[in-house]
Amino acid sequence: MSDQTPGNPAPVSYSEPSTWLLGYIDPVQFLKAPHSEWFEKGYDLYQPDQEILKKLLQYGNENLSIKIVMGTWCPDSRREVPRFQKLLDLCNFPKDEVTYIGVDNTKNAPVGEYDNLGIERVPTFIFMINKIETGRIIENPSTSLEQDMLNILTRNDK
Repeated sequence: MSDQTPGNPAPVSYSEPSTWLLGYIDPVQFLKAPHSEWFEKGYDLYQPDQEILKKLLQYGNENLSIKIVMGTWCPDSRREVPRFQKLLDLCNFPKDEVTYIGVDNTKNAPVGEYDNLGIERVPTFIFMINKIETGRIIENPSTSLEQDMLNILTRNDK
């Protein structure tokens, strides 16, 4: 017998390739099933440190772009990407300066020049100033997403 009834749908298996978002991702896809379940919860529950957020807002984002390499099959990506998106929204970071790239479980993506990124773990948040890589947050932040982001941006501040 199955537990699946109209009021109790079967849980989503994110390890199932049919659920994966691959290649360039429009973040609006995170708001659609089945991804909305993990994205909205992670986004809503994340409370960044307000003091660090104030420092990030003072820093500004001129000439900054970010690449986010993630796997929708990956629990770390499903945890960190919604949090990072909330942080970007709170910083009023321009959406057209963020590129999301979805990979499969072998960390490959059908995207030109992808091999040049050297991705070993996901999620990987790549910070670029004037199109030159200046730092990464890989898999899990060292302290917090906002503190790691501030550290990357201020150590490269001249």
